[in-house]
Amino acid sequence: MNTSAKDLSIIQEMKEAHDTIVQEVSKVIVGQRQVINELLISLLARGHCLLVGVPGLAKTLLISTLARVLQLKFSRIQFTPDLMPSDITGTEIIEEDMSTGRKAFKFVRGPVFANIVLADEINRTPPKTQAALLQAMQEHEVTAAGETFKLEEPFFVLATQNPIEQEGTYPLPEAQLDRFMFNLWVNYPSLDEEKQIVKTTTGGREASLKIVLDAGRIMQLQKLVREVPVADNVVDFAVQLARKTRPNESAAPQFIKDWITWGAGPRASQYLVLGAKTRAIFDGRPTPDIDDVRAVATPVLRHRLVTNFNADAEGVNAVKIVERLLEDGRQ
Repeated sequence: MNTSAKDLSIIQEMKEAHDTIVQEVSKVIVGQRQVINELLISLLARGHCLLVGVPGLAKTLLISTLARVLQLKFSRIQFTPDLMPSDITGTEIIEEDMSTGRKAFKFVRGPVFANIVLADEINRTPPKTQAALLQAMQEHEVTAAGETFKLEEPFFVLATQNPIEQEGTYPLPEAQLDRFMFNLWVNYPSLDEEKQIVKTTTGGREASLKIVLDAGRIMQLQKLVREVPVADNVVDFAVQLARKTRPNESAAPQFIKDWITWGAGPRASQYLVLGAKTRAIFDGRPTPDIDDVRAVATPVLRHRLVTNFNADAEGVNAVKIVERLLEDGRQ
């Protein structure tokens, strides 16, 4: 993509759309600007997000509000221990033709057939049901009864997890975690933000939201992100950063060898570059730099690093390891 006047105009339009979306969502969601921004980065990069946060932090409200602003079909699936794969993808029923009396099987589509799918408390259901999302997330399609159904684009899975209540949960396997572009931590609001939350949610006033983008325009912008040029040194930095998380790599620092069992795979390198591209465009720039890669490194890498006993014993988590890698990269 050459940065012609037309391209710069589209980039400016995308920046303005991003700012307007954040402004509209903020009418309902108090604070959480970084989470909102990273959700939008993931959406335009064709990624999926895993949101981790304690109950009551408006994770579900944030996602449904984003769907309204983007005029996308929204579907919420409450994951429970008795949820079956067919409850997500859909099931076949026998339907009778009243005029002829003939019976035939008909596939009834499940809630996964939406643009934005909220997988609420995804770790509360067994792996068999969790796996029902894998094909949808990767290939954007569902296979049932020997037939494959394409999902409507854009398709975006947002899953939530409660980090404090672990009884009766089934941790996501690394293979499924790797399919999420970002792992976003939703933190408690500040004092002033919590006061504003209480004021706005205990009154009778309801926010009026403006539609900013629709499905067709989002797909055009997703295509634009793929066409953004990236300098070789930025790609090299992203790839080297991901490779340094692997303890068997010769370039891996000693603390990685000491604390990590398994590092990030090639998807991490891809998402680092895609995230950097999208962040640059949202900032009105035609190409990303190394700082853009740094900015998305934590949400891309923190769920892809498997720490060992030594790290646990020393109180070191994946976020601290990523921060140290980034700090070493500045030297």
